[in-house]
Amino acid sequence: MKTATAPWRTDPASGPSRGNLLEREPELAAAAHAVDSLVAGSAAGPVERGAADGSAHGGGILVYRGEPGIGKTALLAEIGRSARDRCTVLTARGGETLTSVPFHLTRQLLQPALDGLGGAAVRDLLHDHFDLLAPALGLAPPPLSPAAPADPQGVRDGLVRLLDGLAELLRDRPPVLLVDDAQWADAESLAWLDAYTRTRRDGDLPALIVLAHRPLPNEPSPPGRRSEPGDRHDPRDPRGSGDPRDPGVAATLASLRDRAVLTLGLHALTADATAVLARDALGGQPDEPFCHELWTVTSGNPYETVELLAKARDRMVEPVAGSAALLRDLGAGTRGGGLVARLEALGAGPTRLAWAIAVLGADSTPQLLAALTGMTPNEVADHTDRLRRARIVTAPHPGGSPAGTGPTGPLEFAHPLIATAVYGSVSPAVRTALHGRAAWALTEAGHGPAAASRHLLEVHPDDDEDVVRRLRAAAVEHLAVGAPDAARRCLDRALAEPPGPETYATVLYELGCASLLTAPAATVRHLRSALDLPGLDDALRIDATYRLAQVLAHSNQLQEAARTVATEAARTPPGTGRRRLQAAHFMYEGFQAAEEDGPGRSRRLTELTADFTGADNSERALLAVRAFDAMLRGEPAAEIVRLCDRALADGTPARGLGWTDTTWGFEIPALTGIAYAFADRPDRAEALFGEAVRAFEISGWSGAHLAFAHTLLGLAHRRRGNLPRAQHHLEEGLRLADRVGTGLPVHWDTACLLVDTLLARGRTAEARSVADRYRFGPPWPGAIVLPDGPSVLGRLLLAEGRHEEAVGTLEAAAEALTVRGRHHGVWAPWPFDLARALATTDPDRAARIATEAHAHAERLGTPTARGEALRCLSLFATRPESRRLLTRAVAHLAASPSRYEESRARLDLAHATGSAATLAEARSLAATCGAVTARASTHPPE
Repeated sequence: MKTATAPWRTDPASGPSRGNLLEREPELAAAAHAVDSLVAGSAAGPVERGAADGSAHGGGILVYRGEPGIGKTALLAEIGRSARDRCTVLTARGGETLTSVPFHLTRQLLQPALDGLGGAAVRDLLHDHFDLLAPALGLAPPPLSPAAPADPQGVRDGLVRLLDGLAELLRDRPPVLLVDDAQWADAESLAWLDAYTRTRRDGDLPALIVLAHRPLPNEPSPPGRRSEPGDRHDPRDPRGSGDPRDPGVAATLASLRDRAVLTLGLHALTADATAVLARDALGGQPDEPFCHELWTVTSGNPYETVELLAKARDRMVEPVAGSAALLRDLGAGTRGGGLVARLEALGAGPTRLAWAIAVLGADSTPQLLAALTGMTPNEVADHTDRLRRARIVTAPHPGGSPAGTGPTGPLEFAHPLIATAVYGSVSPAVRTALHGRAAWALTEAGHGPAAASRHLLEVHPDDDEDVVRRLRAAAVEHLAVGAPDAARRCLDRALAEPPGPETYATVLYELGCASLLTAPAATVRHLRSALDLPGLDDALRIDATYRLAQVLAHSNQLQEAARTVATEAARTPPGTGRRRLQAAHFMYEGFQAAEEDGPGRSRRLTELTADFTGADNSERALLAVRAFDAMLRGEPAAEIVRLCDRALADGTPARGLGWTDTTWGFEIPALTGIAYAFADRPDRAEALFGEAVRAFEISGWSGAHLAFAHTLLGLAHRRRGNLPRAQHHLEEGLRLADRVGTGLPVHWDTACLLVDTLLARGRTAEARSVADRYRFGPPWPGAIVLPDGPSVLGRLLLAEGRHEEAVGTLEAAAEALTVRGRHHGVWAPWPFDLARALATTDPDRAARIATEAHAHAERLGTPTARGEALRCLSLFATRPESRRLLTRAVAHLAASPSRYEESRARLDLAHATGSAATLAEARSLAATCGAVTARASTHPPE
């Protein structure tokens, strides 16, 4: 920490002395209280903390806000000093020129703690996520050819778990994270801190996070800072600088501050405090007019006050009334143009070195500075000494930076105000040239493309293919660490270079892929542009089209997705590439909530796959699509299972068709598992979906992908009648999806399944709450819902007694599905519920619906479908016939995996026969399923 920033009480001989900050008692008291709470919470056991799960650790967020030079750095230094005896203090500082470096702050904060653990302990701490997190933490280089970009959500979640793990290891000395100049934090690090604190209650953090930042855009400064004539007119005056370059950073900072235990604004020093500093710095008893002029010139800004007093001491200015007039002239040299003039007065060598430090930032080691400036090591050392004596830079010191390891560590400016002023004083042409040389120097020193890329972003476009190549390589590294925004910046800049005609379309394709997870509209724009240009080879054209269709489909534009792949498939020669596009075409057409010729599409798909054996992945993918379509149509279950088996390799997704494979996407194994689940093989579905959860967790895909995996696992448990387990996974799916956004496709599927599961458990009010929260109902999305949404909504309305609305909803479901030839009564149970709803008001029509449903169930042939159809048909039979039908229904369902449906059939049979034993069996089975024993279906009078 830099003494020049501190409103310390100073000794004229030795300079500032620690532990005596002026007029910061409330701020220090707040920090001391926060540290005490953290230490007490960490030391207490769960019982003492008042929670059986060990919550309420005592940590939280503390925020200090103030103008440049107001003493934030000094305050954090004092907080760290006072906490160090009891806590593990981890520090980091944002940098105005480092905002584009992903995870820059994260590495500053965590690397020292991880280095202290040793390699083996770090691997144990990161466990299965070492390969995912190590590149982001700087513990390992990014993979040269990653199988897929790291999911930013997964990296954030992994870092959250890492900090939790560190806090557990350090519970005897809980972590205190001090982040200075947070307005210049990189977006990735700030998003991690935001995620770490977002889902916890106040006081439930096992760490204390202290943030210091300048006022955010459109935010008033803390009171007490008075303007000084002239200090706003110098364009090189950095005191007003500090707005985050990324608007998202300001929003995240504001969000963190909203969750802070306390936010304090730092005020300017009073005239009395300024007089104390003058007395400590200059000795004796300064005259009151001198002190007043000092306060007026500096506006009570601690940094400017200490700097001005140091200059006065160097010039041997007497602290008397007659010297007061000199202070204004001296004060001009403590900021903006005055700082620059002071630097230039040192000579060309120190000025050039200061420019180089401003450009290199945290990489300002003597070796790199020599390479950038062309100076010899002795010249660098000599000029460094002159800059240090002028209080422009500070000496390298251990631990001052992630790269700092001793006397050869990076140089730093004495205050961010100086860094801003020096960087701004470099002419644009020289600054651009320095950034170009810095990129070269870092590359020559063995740093990777990502390290050089922040400098290449500042270089003027010049038709340089080498710059394009290096920016593309940097984008690959950024994607590998979970920083797609940084990758997009590199690729956007590469396009501006621009690339040559032979690579321009390829760069557009890479830019589209970089936006895939976070900016779907940009992905569509870039991939369309790439496909409109020459330059993509056949393989890239197919991949670009496939990915374009994916993002269109996930953006609820299924018709456009289907058209896109169909058009490209028509011009693609026969082979695996064409089959890949055909699989996407049939899949996205089938996913549509409505289509012109569903039966015709199904017929064409059947003909295309008739001779497929699963010889390669393109055949397997089409067989999976065919199995899913056959399931929706209610084709014989044996055929559905045969198709699913051929879509797999020895019961698992074939290599290249796995859950995290980006060539085909997660949809292909998902379709296979869903078809299994509704073909009465939820055991196989559960195995597939369990592997999906594991694959996504290990790969760090913890956003919508993991949410959908939990949804699918919930489906498997629902089909097996394990309702509590199903509810658990479905609620977890919604929790994960909610973190990603609102109104996602996974929200529809998960809410639908959860409503269905809650209704099965007899929790109608909870089901309605879920439906309302996620707007489950019309208008329906453009994609089908898992299972059929209108059918489930009709069931909910019936449970609520809204009979007329239920009938209308179920009739609409019948019309939409029948015209498409989709007759799976378990996927879309509208016939059973509509028949029951009409049993008393229109029994003839209800009986016809039940009879048709029974015919479709017999064709499907699963015990579940046959048992459910017989149970419904029993409503319209005589009592003796009804008992016979229910007996058959129980037999079918007992042979099925559907325990909940079996319990309902046994309950109906118990009421039809009056058997106490059967009733007891029904109630026992319902309890096993986690369902209440509902009333039996009502038999119409004879």
